[in-house]
Amino acid sequence: MCKPSPIRKVFEGVATRQQMFALFDRHAARPRRDPLEDAALYAGEWFEISDRDHDYMFEILPPLWIRGEMFAMREFMTGSVTSVFYTLRVAGRIRHFHGYCDLCETRSPDAMRISILERENRPDRPMTRSERLEHTWSTTAEGYRGYAGAHWPASMQGQRTIFLWRPTVGAGHKLLDALTDDEVAAKLPIQLRRLAKTVAA
Repeated sequence: MCKPSPIRKVFEGVATRQQMFALFDRHAARPRRDPLEDAALYAGEWFEISDRDHDYMFEILPPLWIRGEMFAMREFMTGSVTSVFYTLRVAGRIRHFHGYCDLCETRSPDAMRISILERENRPDRPMTRSERLEHTWSTTAEGYRGYAGAHWPASMQGQRTIFLWRPTVGAGHKLLDALTDDEVAAKLPIQLRRLAKTVAA
């Protein structure tokens, strides 16, 4: 049974080639690898790339398929999840994106395309809290992010953690989802902090 995953932006800005390859498997250090869980982990993630890197990925292998402004990679990330690359016109400008789509749901590439266009065509595009957390995870070095282990309460084990210093506690790991808005803002580049405003529901 194919379970749809939420479509989510995981990096703000245009990823460099080094960042692109890191983002392809930003869950590489997860403690457990389960094909059923991994599909939901990756499916729905997307971020922007350069035109040069879009063309580079197109030339690596013959695509699995090409449909107008998108193509799918022949090699799968996990299960039926593979990379789909998009060339989209956003506000009159051609931009390029990578997304993980679960092809067991035949409409997932089109749903991803619609979601990207809706997100990037907003006149005012502040980052949501979810986007701020995902960007923080994506840009934190491997040595400073991890997963709650056996010394954490059972209900928290396996959840993502970030290493940070807090004045009243000192240095240590904190659950990513439990970071305060100020803690997240402190980890964002200065140019992104102006975008770090929660979108009203």
